[in-house]
Amino acid sequence: MPKDGHGSASPFVEVHFDEQRQRTQTKPRELNPIWNEKFSFNVNNPRDLPSKTIEVVVYNDRKGGHHKNFLGHVRISGNSVPLLSDSEAIDLQRYPLEKRGLFSHIKGDIALKIYAVHDGNHYPPPPTNAGNFETEATPAFQEINTNKLQAEDAIGDHEKKNKKKRKDKEVRTFHSIGTATGGPAAAAPPLVSSGFGFETHVMKEKAPAVETRTDFARAGPPTAMHMHMPKQNPEFLLVETSPPVAARMRYRGGDKMACTYDLVEQMRYLYVSVVKAKDLPAMDVSGSLDPYVEVKLGNYSGKTKYLEKNQSPVWKQIFAFSKDRLQSNLLEVTVKDKDFVTKDDFVGRVFFDLSEVPLRVPPDSPLAPQWYRLEDKRRIKTRGEIMLAVWMGTQADESFPEAWHSDAHDISHTNLANTRSKVYFSPKLYYLRVQIIEAQDLIPSDKGRVLEVSVKVQLGNQGRVTRPLQTRTINPIWNDELMFVASEPFEDFIIVSVEDRIGPGKDEILGRVILSVRDIPARLETHKLPDPRWFNLFKPSLAQEEGEKKKEKFSSKILLRLCLDAGYHVLDESTHFSSDLQPSSKHLRKPRIGILELGILSARNLLPMKGKDGRTTDAYCAAKYGNKWVRTRTILNTLNPRWNEQYTWEVYDPCTVITLGVFDNCHINGSKDDSRDQRIGKVRIRLSTLETDRIYTHYYPLLVLTPSGLRKHGELHLALRFTCTAWVNMVTQYGKPLLPKMHYVQPISVKHIDWLRHQAMQIVAARLSRAEPPLRREVVEYMLDVDYHMWSLRRSKANFLRIMSLLSGITAACKWYNDICNWRNPITTCLVHVLLFILVCYPELILPTIFLYLFVIGLWNYRFRPRHPPHMDTRLSQADNAHPDELDEEFDSFPASRPSDIVRMRYDRLRSVAGRVQTVVGDLASQGERAQALLSWRDPRATAIFILFSLIWAVFIYVTPFQVVAVLVGLYLLRHPRFRSKMPAVPVNFFKRLPSKTDILL
Repeated sequence: MPKDGHGSASPFVEVHFDEQRQRTQTKPRELNPIWNEKFSFNVNNPRDLPSKTIEVVVYNDRKGGHHKNFLGHVRISGNSVPLLSDSEAIDLQRYPLEKRGLFSHIKGDIALKIYAVHDGNHYPPPPTNAGNFETEATPAFQEINTNKLQAEDAIGDHEKKNKKKRKDKEVRTFHSIGTATGGPAAAAPPLVSSGFGFETHVMKEKAPAVETRTDFARAGPPTAMHMHMPKQNPEFLLVETSPPVAARMRYRGGDKMACTYDLVEQMRYLYVSVVKAKDLPAMDVSGSLDPYVEVKLGNYSGKTKYLEKNQSPVWKQIFAFSKDRLQSNLLEVTVKDKDFVTKDDFVGRVFFDLSEVPLRVPPDSPLAPQWYRLEDKRRIKTRGEIMLAVWMGTQADESFPEAWHSDAHDISHTNLANTRSKVYFSPKLYYLRVQIIEAQDLIPSDKGRVLEVSVKVQLGNQGRVTRPLQTRTINPIWNDELMFVASEPFEDFIIVSVEDRIGPGKDEILGRVILSVRDIPARLETHKLPDPRWFNLFKPSLAQEEGEKKKEKFSSKILLRLCLDAGYHVLDESTHFSSDLQPSSKHLRKPRIGILELGILSARNLLPMKGKDGRTTDAYCAAKYGNKWVRTRTILNTLNPRWNEQYTWEVYDPCTVITLGVFDNCHINGSKDDSRDQRIGKVRIRLSTLETDRIYTHYYPLLVLTPSGLRKHGELHLALRFTCTAWVNMVTQYGKPLLPKMHYVQPISVKHIDWLRHQAMQIVAARLSRAEPPLRREVVEYMLDVDYHMWSLRRSKANFLRIMSLLSGITAACKWYNDICNWRNPITTCLVHVLLFILVCYPELILPTIFLYLFVIGLWNYRFRPRHPPHMDTRLSQADNAHPDELDEEFDSFPASRPSDIVRMRYDRLRSVAGRVQTVVGDLASQGERAQALLSWRDPRATAIFILFSLIWAVFIYVTPFQVVAVLVGLYLLRHPRFRSKMPAVPVNFFKRLPSKTDILL
């Protein structure tokens, strides 16, 4: 039922069960909403389930969730809930919405799937509070009472014996995947946990008051996390599609559109090219004319610029009307006289029947414009002539990027450029190496004082300082090397200043030299560095005026070695998802190995970014690969834009990533320069995960992590194809270094690399923001992940779980080995014995067996290979269940802008996390030091025992055949459990008694 007074509603659903509540996200302005969200509830006592009631209530969201209207509810008895497993299917059930009272106006129904799942674990459910929606955070690791588990296992065994008698009384527990797109839940923040399994008393006492999340993911019961890792929310997965693009439909023959634009859908446009006019009549009293042209088709119209006092104007402007929006069969082109006081005067017009308009498809030559007579309203008199060209074309037409599209008819001429599609190129970057060797004949103001001299080097916005040198001599020696990022064209100057610290925060400039970057020699690969040169140091007032007279005078000197290193690749992206690994010099670059073709088709269900005009979005898409950036045209006033633009990149390395971002254009209506284009979402695709010559067409979810939680802002529809043109070169790339040779021969320290990467990002952002139309700084920084290396507790937990996932394979192998040794499966253990004897008797089969095993496993896993390109994994990123305070900390500015008590709490949390990491690192170091202590005589008795044992073992192995030793060792390791002791083995005890250096730490 519509409830917002405009014939629509913004519904969301709350589900109530046994004092537990959960809610869906809000679907704005939708009378037929689709949620597809899955909730889970704990059943404290399964025997009481038939007597419970599930209540599903539908509300209309008003004012962001603070007010709501009742839209209907459904009450379902627990007696009708079926018991299923996760693999079993259940039919969709529709329930008519019921009234709450006599005067309620309710209509519609709701589709639900309700079922119970037997969890199988024996953990108690977490306590809940229905009034405040509170859930207490559970540590990642917790101690388990084994006595209680044994007692519960005994009860479980007793119930299994009576299963047939009490089938309907067995334990039933709900569990499911927590959704990350739930709407506002008035959740009080749980206790702040580090997520690594420990908390401090400070956190428990001073949990900050965090702003309520609007869509905080209410994950399923924490106990379920102990048993298995839930799958990713289906709403965040890729959706494969089959759009009617030429490449998929395999067009053949004369369709030229299919040759170059085969990854996008063909879109038809009516193009009108207004060139010029002549012999126009004078309309004003003064005998002048301010003409402009209005092109009208149905309700859509476009206007050219008006030209003052010109009876033979030249416009050269093109209009494009989408064929999907053609509202008339008649095109009207009207010339008018601009009048600033009264209504604009009519000059003349000409009509075109769309059925007579010719079709043009590139690479045909452009259509020649023609002269048409302008007629008055009665079609009697001729009012001059106008030169026009009218044709039907596609987005492959070369006029398409510069045309004024029909959906932008209300955009001014000055802002129209911000809506057009463009291609940009990053500036060519180099590393500038500046080595400060020494200075001579410095002239300080106070010759009797100890000098504290340093050299400051400035290049544009980059500034670096050498270490301060305290000396009494006027000839200091530094031998410091500084590196900067320089970009073509080399317009900047290098300013080298020698400064003396004469007081706190007060420096005196002893001399300065200004050099042009154009004069710095370039160095390729590991060629010899250029020879150092002496430069004259001038006072700041004279540094700009190096005339002949100044050269004759006495001056201080500085010895510098400068060069442009063209053999490095200047990193302007994170190394984890870099799109370009080529060196700066063109002479060192490798030939291309393939072509990447990208079709940006459309987007759907975008989030409304503008509140005015019925909540809409002006969306455009940007893509970056290598040094080439592309930007689609802006589609105005729609949440489901269709771009259908195709772009191509040359590929030099398959192990690279293309990045795409969708943004809301905030510069189309004369916005201020400080307004920022809003982020809608980002997609990354690694080329090495793509099959060659395969066309991928998927909807990619646009996921954005905000301070209020993970949100899906829509879906981006892409068509992708990677074509390999040099198979041999591509295969050999896998054996070559990832970065150019210079990065390994003369590596740059990690600290300097991070600083240089930041400077490179700033240069690229500044250069692209100066283009027309500008690719704005916020877009470039978002695409380059400027803040990726900032501290994030959520990302730290994700990396910790990644390591645990890797170690799970080793854990599984150790568990399998332990089962073999304990004879859990006698048949498998006997087969291992047979394999042991075979490998001992034929040791030459060991390595072939290992590699054959790897080959077979690889073939077996081929059946389970990924069918889709990888995408953002919200579970792996810990994004869908991140705590609101962790997100607030992640999005906090640097330095922190939060109140001191919150910063104190976060600092204490960070200390506790660092303390646990410190302990783990210390334990690893202790094991290594114990291994070193075997032969270091730190413990003389232990070392004596070990070397004596080594001597006995060496003699025993020498006199005993190797096969016998291997069989004895193997049989000892695989001995039956009755010959084993529960106490640790002697070698383990010996190793743990060895000393480490922990006891000599302060």
